[in-house]
Amino acid sequence: MSADVVEELVFHCTDDRFFLEPVNSKQLLVIDRVNREITLEDNGGQIPFSASRRTVYGLVGVLHLIAGPYLILITRRSKVGTLNKQAVWRLEDTEFVPYARTTTFLTPEQKIYNDKYLSMAQQVLATPYFYFSYTYDLTHSLQRLYYTAEDFLQMALHERADVRFVWNQHLLRDLSVQPEMSAFCLPLVHGFISIRQCTINGEWFTWTLLSRRSVYRAGTRMWTRGIDQEGAVANFVETEQIVEYRDFRSSLVQTRGSIPLHWTQEPNLFYKPAPTITNANHEEAFTRHFESQVLCYGKQVAINLIDQKGKEGKLHENYKHLIDTSNRQMVKDNVRYEYFDFHHECRKLRWDRLSILMERLAPDRESMGYFLIRDGVVLLEQEGVFRTNCIDCLDRTNVVQSMLARTQLQAALTRMGILGEKQQVEDQYSFEHLFRNVWADNADAISTQYSGTGALKTDFTRTGKRTRLGLLKDGWNSGIRYVKNNFFDGDRQDAIDLFLGKYQVESGEGATRPCPMKETRDPRLLLLPAAVFFSLLMVFACVMLPSEYTSFTLLSLLFWTAMMVVATVSTLAQGRQLVNSPRLAITHLSAPPRVG
Repeated sequence: MSADVVEELVFHCTDDRFFLEPVNSKQLLVIDRVNREITLEDNGGQIPFSASRRTVYGLVGVLHLIAGPYLILITRRSKVGTLNKQAVWRLEDTEFVPYARTTTFLTPEQKIYNDKYLSMAQQVLATPYFYFSYTYDLTHSLQRLYYTAEDFLQMALHERADVRFVWNQHLLRDLSVQPEMSAFCLPLVHGFISIRQCTINGEWFTWTLLSRRSVYRAGTRMWTRGIDQEGAVANFVETEQIVEYRDFRSSLVQTRGSIPLHWTQEPNLFYKPAPTITNANHEEAFTRHFESQVLCYGKQVAINLIDQKGKEGKLHENYKHLIDTSNRQMVKDNVRYEYFDFHHECRKLRWDRLSILMERLAPDRESMGYFLIRDGVVLLEQEGVFRTNCIDCLDRTNVVQSMLARTQLQAALTRMGILGEKQQVEDQYSFEHLFRNVWADNADAISTQYSGTGALKTDFTRTGKRTRLGLLKDGWNSGIRYVKNNFFDGDRQDAIDLFLGKYQVESGEGATRPCPMKETRDPRLLLLPAAVFFSLLMVFACVMLPSEYTSFTLLSLLFWTAMMVVATVSTLAQGRQLVNSPRLAITHLSAPPRVG
């Protein structure tokens, strides 16, 4: 069986069937729009001349909604580069083609819900960035691919892919159940990929940065935190840095993921809701998480960058306690906890103090190493990973990961002979500029996917300095995050759950059974934020408009200020009812009883 996926297809559409015709192939994928059967047939001229036709670049899969199935086609792509001599592509645009020729059989209410579901799935695919390759397995690291058996490499891409990182696995289920259709199953990876041709000292090499987001416990910043009972953590990302030079290949893998405890931080209109540890079996989930991580990656250095005070401090204490007291031999022997209070240590823009952390991690960096092969012969193996987290596993995490990556890159380029023994990566101005900006772009992409905005603190990643302009930009992004996390992320969480199949739409929704997308919030609650806004306008009017201030003006100012305070307090009191909450996968809302 070929491991490759069909790269280019001609999509033909008639009233009763879809035909997907691979270029330079004698077989057709035929989809009956009425009975929904999918078959593979020899191309015997059965495509009618009247059929519409266009070129597409792959199938994302089939999404089942109230109106029936929708075929999702890749209509636009862009080439990212070549990794291991194989092309890597970024998904740029898709099209949803309904099996049903009309939606007149739906009630008006069902039509509204169906359109809502459709826009949610489109929103997920519009989130930057999705990637794919027709020939290269993007879900596995270079080291894992090297140690796989030959028969494994001959399997279809979707069959041998790491299921943690295949975002359209649920959408491919109609095709993947039939092995003969494997050539049409194209796995999609979500995250960030940059492939750059670089030169140092006149030597050209390929430098790749590849981040893979996990589908397990995937979601948005405030609605998906901590760990589940299976040991999966929120915002888990595997980031791999690859260098290809002549007959050398090197790779460094790092991971990030939410603090592996049961904790929540659901939005409630306050700027920074307090993280709350829930009353659940932390040890069982914690152990499952780290045992799976050790089996997959080897030794773990758990770098925790959260604050030592307040609610974050309680997370730190509980995390450290679980590692220190674990009675599981695999955890005791292979997991080391490294705490660094990022905000305290680097206060007053003293980010040079990150060197303290780098010095403490140096022995682990030497012992765990990185993967290096030359002409197919293994010179070094990576025997463990740095698992980094802050509260969001975004901003502080990105900074530390980029610094660890630079240190490994220094070692690899020196070993390959690209850098001289006394040369430093930081001194190679052109490459250093590229390195910083690609890592900052990676930070922005992962942050956008989880929080809805670009990352904070990227001025340090891009320039090596923490600036006041960077602080202002961070303030702006923090404000945007507040708005999105409180008023939009419930729908975005629902969209992710729908896309990944955590919630599956039933055809009778809105008619024979209720639809969970139906709005149940009392619309009168919206009068509270409206009152805050109106009172604020009146306060400004009382201050800015009068040509002279009279006692009436001052009384009006006091009145509207008081009204604004009362409206604000009332709004915050109803904050949990006013935020945009997920409605599909109720596990995001049904946290165990809270403790502390």
